[in-house]
Amino acid sequence: MESYAWEERYRSRERPEEDFATAPVPLLAQTAKQLPPGRALDLACGTGRNALWLARQGWKVTAVDGAPTAIKILQRRASLGGLAVDARVANLEQGEYHIEPSAWDLICISYYLQRDLLESAKRGLAAAGVLIAIVHIAAPGEQPTNHRLSPGQLAGYFRDWEILHHFEGQPNDPAHQRPVAEIVARRPGAARPS
Repeated sequence: MESYAWEERYRSRERPEEDFATAPVPLLAQTAKQLPPGRALDLACGTGRNALWLARQGWKVTAVDGAPTAIKILQRRASLGGLAVDARVANLEQGEYHIEPSAWDLICISYYLQRDLLESAKRGLAAAGVLIAIVHIAAPGEQPTNHRLSPGQLAGYFRDWEILHHFEGQPNDPAHQRPVAEIVARRPGAARPS
């Protein structure tokens, strides 16, 4: 149902290529600039603002979203920019995309919450790989929902990991107004050669 709602949102725009953000999520850009380019996976990628930016920085990127229109926009933007992005339509909630274990140097999940996807993403990282997750959280007085965690809950998914960044509060992204939890966590293990 969630993928269908997003598909309708993307289709309803008269000029969708121009209506959606093209700048990457600030946390992704800050983090990726500190890492040597490798294999990156952008889950729930939307129209590809993070995937396209990573490809411009030399990353080999796979981007996955359940909305076919969003993937078409991403592919069009990649083609216009001369960028190679492996863009795939797959309903993440239905398990239509299998995250290859220990295969990715960077995995990004921004503004999308699917609790079981966090565990799959963690297993998908290579040793010393980095996961960036940004999710909405319940504001004071609100209860958590399927789309919002409780404050403090995101960090609990990353016990025994090296936490490179953790923040809760108002996002540093003009496209989002609700409170968020952000985490950048490194999988335990030897660092990959640069």
